[in-house]
Amino acid sequence: MSYYGGQIKMSSPLIAIVGSTATGKSEMAFHLAKRLDAEIVSADSWLVRRGLDIGTAKPSPSMLREIPHHLIDIIEPDQDFSAAEYKKLALKSIDGIQSLGRLPLLVGGTGLYIDAILYDFSFLPASEPKERQRLNNLSLSDLHSLAIAQRLDLSQIDMRNKRRVIRFIESEGKMATKGNLRPDTLIIGIRSEPDVLREKIKERVELMMSLGLENEVKRLSERYGWQCEALKGIGYSEWELYFKKRQSLETTRARIIKDTIALARRQQTWFKRNKSIHWFTTPVNIADVDALITTFLNNFIFE
Repeated sequence: MSYYGGQIKMSSPLIAIVGSTATGKSEMAFHLAKRLDAEIVSADSWLVRRGLDIGTAKPSPSMLREIPHHLIDIIEPDQDFSAAEYKKLALKSIDGIQSLGRLPLLVGGTGLYIDAILYDFSFLPASEPKERQRLNNLSLSDLHSLAIAQRLDLSQIDMRNKRRVIRFIESEGKMATKGNLRPDTLIIGIRSEPDVLREKIKERVELMMSLGLENEVKRLSERYGWQCEALKGIGYSEWELYFKKRQSLETTRARIIKDTIALARRQQTWFKRNKSIHWFTTPVNIADVDALITTFLNNFIFE
């Protein structure tokens, strides 16, 4: 199957591949990109950062060479980056891919990034740099107290995500507005049964440990410090007590697994609300996915 089975109409198809961590989204996207002559636009809030390779299960250098990937390794580990900035860059990448007559595949598990593109989220402006820095300097606990003092309902967001809490305070509790689903879009969801997903996550964490995750975190912490944005992510933040000799390696491993499973549940909850997703359960029959995509793309191709 090829996207170039005929000439492309003026409309601009987009395929999104979504789901929780460790469900095989990247592998499926790579497979489809080769078959469809497509390019991949990452929708992952950690893959944007350079130096986070092992702990994010970043696509291998050979995969990145074989298939063009966009929005991977675009900012430094300690650089500030927002969903609004992501949306701007992702739309530019998608337009660029489509201008070449190629198919963009939007792939990832960061729900806000995905929906920013698919539903044209309208983000509220950030506060002035000095105010943003003041909020950044506060602890998560202090930010919670500030939000409560301002009578903001934090139950609407992930209270453990400092960046999200700061944005919620900056916007005075207002949320980004959401539009209708982007036209000419197919959303494919990949999911696993809970027991299968837990085992996959355990296997992935074991692989990361064997590939040198400890050394990757050590290098980042020594260069940037533990307050660095990169080291607040799952797979990284759990190491701080280990390097401060207050936690064993086994406990560190267990915490990464536990936090990753919790992340997967949050991702599942986010995507479950979207009734436009066509779901496939692992192990996925790729022929079924190909059939769905063929039917979708036939609307945009003429002989």
